[in-house]
Amino acid sequence: MTKLSVNINKIATLRNSRGGNTPNLLNVASDVERFGADGITIHPRPDERHIRYQDARDLTKIVTTEFNIEGNPNPKFIDLVLETKPTQVTLVPDSVNAITSNAGWDTVTHNHFLSEVISEFKRNGIRTSIFVDPTLQMIEGAKNTGADRIELYTEEFAKQYGKKNYNAIKPYTECAILANNINIGVNAGHDLSLDNIKFFKENIPGLLEVSIGHALITESIYLGIENVVNMYLHKLKEQ
Repeated sequence: MTKLSVNINKIATLRNSRGGNTPNLLNVASDVERFGADGITIHPRPDERHIRYQDARDLTKIVTTEFNIEGNPNPKFIDLVLETKPTQVTLVPDSVNAITSNAGWDTVTHNHFLSEVISEFKRNGIRTSIFVDPTLQMIEGAKNTGADRIELYTEEFAKQYGKKNYNAIKPYTECAILANNINIGVNAGHDLSLDNIKFFKENIPGLLEVSIGHALITESIYLGIENVVNMYLHKLKEQ
């Protein structure tokens, strides 16, 4: 069974928009686990505009499933990962000003750098994954860095699936087959949703884990809002 790791960045964004501690990030993480999720994902950025570095430290104390920290391995990020020792670290080449992740690593060009970082994390017992575009050469390059897994960057699949271009799954399937053959694990994430996740899962052999945040939180708001509105109405009508 493919594991679901829930990215809680958007919960932190909502909290930070008003100050204070509502919604409580730690309570949400615990509830998500209690509801059955297999892991918690966070992606702290240098400006801490959503997840704060202290959140990573606090979550380490309460997450009981798998804990996955994503980010660009700058010195501050590397220090945070080595301090908190999550189950998995996912290396993402996002720039400082990126709104969200928008490209995978060139694992050939950056082989030396990635290999050094990955070696340090693995020496500390942390599983490593590299965020990559669905290109066969990048999968082979990821294997050569010593990474345990890849995370397929799925934005283009999601965009094309929404246009009913189902053939867009082909490069992802081919990359998964190659990854299975060379013994590197397959994760996936970015714009996966309730609309496309079943089709994606059915076409990606050996899919170990998906990390889903934006869509899952958005869907949770929409699918739950009727219930909450009616709870308010009920309270207001009580005598």
